[in-house]
Formats: sequence, C-alpha cells, structure tokens
Amino acid sequence: MSNILRQHAEKQYAKELKALKKADDRQVPTNWAMSPWAVVTYIMGGTLEDGTEIEPKYFGNQRLIEVAVATLVTDRALMLMGIPGTGKTWVSEHLAAAISGDSTLLVQGTAGMSEETLRYGWNYAKLIAEGPTKGALVASPMMTAMQKGKIARIEELTRIPSDVQDTLITLLSEKVLPIPELNTEVQANKGFNVIATANDRDKGVNELSSALRRRFNTVVLPLPAELEAEVAIVKNRVEKLGKALEVPSLPAPMKEIQRLVTIFRELRTGKTEDNRTKLKSPSSTLSTAEAISVINSGQALATHFGDGELKAADLAAGITGAIIKDPVQDKTVWIEYLETVVKDRKDWKDLYRACRELVD
Repeated sequence: MSNILRQHAEKQYAKELKALKKADDRQVPTNWAMSPWAVVTYIMGGTLEDGTEIEPKYFGNQRLIEVAVATLVTDRALMLMGIPGTGKTWVSEHLAAAISGDSTLLVQGTAGMSEETLRYGWNYAKLIAEGPTKGALVASPMMTAMQKGKIARIEELTRIPSDVQDTLITLLSEKVLPIPELNTEVQANKGFNVIATANDRDKGVNELSSALRRRFNTVVLPLPAELEAEVAIVKNRVEKLGKALEVPSLPAPMKEIQRLVTIFRELRTGKTEDNRTKLKSPSSTLSTAEAISVINSGQALATHFGDGELKAADLAAGITGAIIKDPVQDKTVWIEYLETVVKDRKDWKDLYRACRELVD
C-alpha cells in the first residue's frame, strides 16, 4: 500500500483511463491521450460497453465540461472561473490527466511570483561556470508543456502580479517562448494548451488585462443549484478523502451532511430553504469545499476522541470556524441564525446546543 497522501489523478484513476482508451473509437486530436468524447465521459462518469464504471469527477452541468474540452481542442486557452470551492482545481487536474496523461505541469500563482516561473530559469552554478547555455537553462512547467505538446495548468491566475500575467500574452497568442539569452525560441507542439483557474472573491486579486482575457475562453463553474446535488458532492468527496486519510470506514453521516449543507446554503444565499426567512450572510464563502473539510474534521474528532459516530458536538467546532472569519460581524450573524433558525428546527436541538456552547 502506498504511503503517498494523495496520488496524481492519472495514477489514482489509471484503470479508468486505460479502459476509456481501449473503448475509445472517436477521433483523437494530435498528442491527446483520448478523444474529446472520452475526456468528457471520464469527467462526468458513465458505464462503458465492457461494463467498466467510470466514476463522476464533477457533479454539475455536462455542457460546461463539453465547452471546456471543446475549447482545449482549439488554440484558445481555458479559464475556469468561480468562487472558492466550486471544483476549479479538481476539474483542471482531471482535464489535464485525461488529455495529456500528465497533470503535474503546474504553476501555482502567488502574489510574489516572477516572470521566470512562467518562462524559464537558470541553474546558477552552471550559468557562472559556462555562461548562458542550453545545459544551464531550467525549463518551467509552461516550457515543458510547449515542448511536449501537453496541457499546462496555472492555479489562481488572479493572484499573480499584473505585469507577470502579461508574460502569457505572447505564449498564448503566438505559441512561442523567446529565449533571448540563447538567441532562440521554443515553439509549441500540437496538443499544447493552458488551463487557468481564477476567482474574484479573494483578497489580493489582480484584475486581468483585456488583452490577456481575450486569449482565454471562460467557463464559470457555479455552486450546485440544488441541495441534493451539493449533499451528493460532499458525500462522495468525504468518502474518498476518508480512505486517503485512513479514517475508519463508516457509512457516510448523511444526517450531519444534510444539516451542514443546509446551513451553508442558507447563510450563503441569505434566506432559508423554504424562502420564508431572510438572513444576514457572513463574510466567508461557505463553499462546498469548506463543507467537505468540516465533515472530515468532525469525523477525525469522532474517530479519535469519541465513539466513532459523527455527532453534532463533533461538527460544531468546524462549522463555527468556517463561518466566523470576522470575530465581530460574523459572530453576530451566526448567533442570530442559531436563535432564529436552528433553535426552532425539529431534531436540531443537539446541534443548537453544541454550537451555542462555542460562541457563548
């Protein structure tokens, strides 16, 4: 059994990818591992003719994934937009795994990032000894993707300083990476493309220039529209992460997942599910990803400090921590919600008491 905490998608789902390639009889673009149809099937799930079950990686509108894959067939780069927790990184990784068989050509956007991270760097020991030579050049993930005709991924594009963002304009429009120190350039091979993720809700966001935006086709990944869909996503991801974290295998705590997702959805939208009561919303995003984290934390508490069964007391700390980001404003919103909604709900008394103990 591997001790690796989290396998790359192409290794974790290697059997599914192999089965899809075997069953795939559609046209495969140059340097793609499988056809666009197979890529969409891998992401959305389904059953192949030989009976192989393909697990869904994304629970949402299939048309969005079809548009994303169709974009990558062209010479247009793909931008996955959405608030935190809508699955942008997850979809990006699985698209790269299915198309290129390699999801590791990743650039993580940060506020302090330099152009070299997107272009190339130097082995300074060799640079001093030999001068600017091919052997002293250190290829970036972007350069490697261009050379091999693969998908490069850029996480949190709007976290990158604006002047560094614009480095991408030549790469995306001309499909060329100049290397003036060597008086040469790297030309992209067929199959090369870029998937970027971005959101406009976090602090420290750098707006994209209009010139850079034009190089991308944008697909917005929304939060699940229905309560049942969001519950299904949380259940699925909790079970998968539980295996990776070696939490003892127990039935999914559906009651607690439903209560948690209901709370997050109501505070996020500013109204109760029945539309009868208007609510104040906290400053936190309360995304599906945060709900998954709260359940996992609660299960760890129940496993190591309880009887193994997830209860309201195990959830309370995670819920409170997810909601109260501003200790003044958010605390007031949370207490008001507890008193006007949670307190009066049938079979929610245990959750009300556990949460009130933490905020009193």
